[in-house]
Amino acid sequence: MKLGVICDGISRDLPHAVDVMDAFGLDYAELQFVGDREVGDHSVQEIREMDALLRARGKPVSCLSRHIFAGMTSANRPGDDLHRTHMDALKRVIDMAHVMGSPLVRIMTQKKEQILWGHNGAEKWNVAHGAWDSMLPLIGPAVDLARAEDVTLVVETGNGTMVNSNYTARKLIDDLDAKDVLRVLWDPANNCWCHERAFPDGYETVRDGYLGHVHIKDVVVDTPRATLTVKRMGEGQLAEQFRPMAAALRADGYDGVISFESVYHPGNGDFEAGFRKSIDYFKEVFA
Repeated sequence: MKLGVICDGISRDLPHAVDVMDAFGLDYAELQFVGDREVGDHSVQEIREMDALLRARGKPVSCLSRHIFAGMTSANRPGDDLHRTHMDALKRVIDMAHVMGSPLVRIMTQKKEQILWGHNGAEKWNVAHGAWDSMLPLIGPAVDLARAEDVTLVVETGNGTMVNSNYTARKLIDDLDAKDVLRVLWDPANNCWCHERAFPDGYETVRDGYLGHVHIKDVVVDTPRATLTVKRMGEGQLAEQFRPMAAALRADGYDGVISFESVYHPGNGDFEAGFRKSIDYFKEVFA
């Protein structure tokens, strides 16, 4: 399968990150932060330099991953100041994607309301009424822009965002009738927080044409204590699910990229050291 890494998980120094990618045989570069800026905030010249470097080193860009729409809430409305700020950023990232040949641009969703739907009384007393419906007109213009610009968006299943499971990601795509330009960026470790089991439950939800991109890391969640611990890959709660996930992706002919997300450090803040402790296991499972 196509393996890559979110480069700033190694280093925001892109040439160094590419050197490390070469050392470990990773082919696809996902860009999020390069230098001191997030994608979408670089100059035209900087984008050209990044593009030249990656093309010269044989590292296609798999996804441009800005935090589009992250931090918005149910109180935001289409066209308000914050929404315009995110849409402007999305336009810049799409322009960057055209230059760098990135097939995907990531979006996020607004802050999570915990209970969106309910039954047998919960629909009256517990549901955050209107929260889900308030999101659709915020994301809709991004879908329209993607169609006009001939790019594919991927919505990440994020911690603390309205879309935090494969179920809610698929529902968003269906509610917007956007399967042609919007796919799921599946981060099974993020989905642990809402207790969606990655395999088979999460995978079955997106296997029929909804899956666009994958992030892999390992975690232990303690929802009652509001605590998340990132673990060396294979030592967290996804350890027993990685191999069946990989087998199912192979069997179904998944042709997207699987990006290793290096957000683990061994207690010293050194994320490159954390990358080096996990990457061999990642390749063993998913290569």
